[in-house]
Amino acid sequence: MPAIEVTGLRKHFGDVVALDDVGFTVGAGELFGLVGPNGAGKTTTMRIMLGVLAADAGEVRFGGDPIGYLPEGRGLYPRMKVRDQLVYLARLHGLGINDACTAAEHWLVRLGIAHHRDDEARRLSLGDHRRAQLAAALVHDPALLVLDEPFAGLDPAAVDVVSTVLREKAARGVPVVFAGDRLALAERLCDRVGIIRDGRMVAVGGVDELTGGAGTRLRIALDDPAPGWADGLGGVRMLGDDGGATLLELVNGTDEQSVLRAAMAAGRVTEFSRHRPTLTELFHTAVGEGHGR
Repeated sequence: MPAIEVTGLRKHFGDVVALDDVGFTVGAGELFGLVGPNGAGKTTTMRIMLGVLAADAGEVRFGGDPIGYLPEGRGLYPRMKVRDQLVYLARLHGLGINDACTAAEHWLVRLGIAHHRDDEARRLSLGDHRRAQLAAALVHDPALLVLDEPFAGLDPAAVDVVSTVLREKAARGVPVVFAGDRLALAERLCDRVGIIRDGRMVAVGGVDELTGGAGTRLRIALDDPAPGWADGLGGVRMLGDDGGATLLELVNGTDEQSVLRAAMAAGRVTEFSRHRPTLTELFHTAVGEGHGR
């Protein structure tokens, strides 16, 4: 049974369809990334999952409690010291004062913001504020995590720290859902991803399943090729240029050998290889430039 099950979510804001039949599941100990362009519906989905917004239709089921939630914007009390907030939030979740203080200090150190323990939240940079908010989502040892843009504003070192923390939580059986648009990071970090565009899920599955399940793609490099040599090829879809090589996808059962013969006729072939697409390439194929709401 999934630890998180989202089924048939629909949401309208006036005449705007924000979500249209959005659904996915997350298993215990699974890292699930909800990726899409700005305005695709990621934050609306997260807010409905946490009960911040009411859905027009659909259902969200959780298999654990308590929940750790990281909202999209700055969500801490601006004039309250960071450590005091963490202790206060831990106490709200039922921790005793000693355990709350210990947990607050642990996450301040673990996330690299211990030097900000006595700073007011409004004084923090975007990246430090995100880490403080993540500490707030973790301080009560939640049974599941729902994180909206947890890597926003983080430098590479902080990204590594947060990634490690999320992997550790997943290894302990905690289901983790996060929204974002860092595709390369999602590919490295996630077990499964869902690609959302214009309020609709356009792809859901394991990273290996999605990147390995695309049609046959070829990377072809020629020495001094005739300009536009591949433009007239039938049975292929052009994917673009990659460092001087041509990327294309076979369609309608096109044979690789026919493409190779066409390449050899256009010049000396220096590379002819199958190309496994990255999640970023699949994302742009599914989403397209300029989409989003």
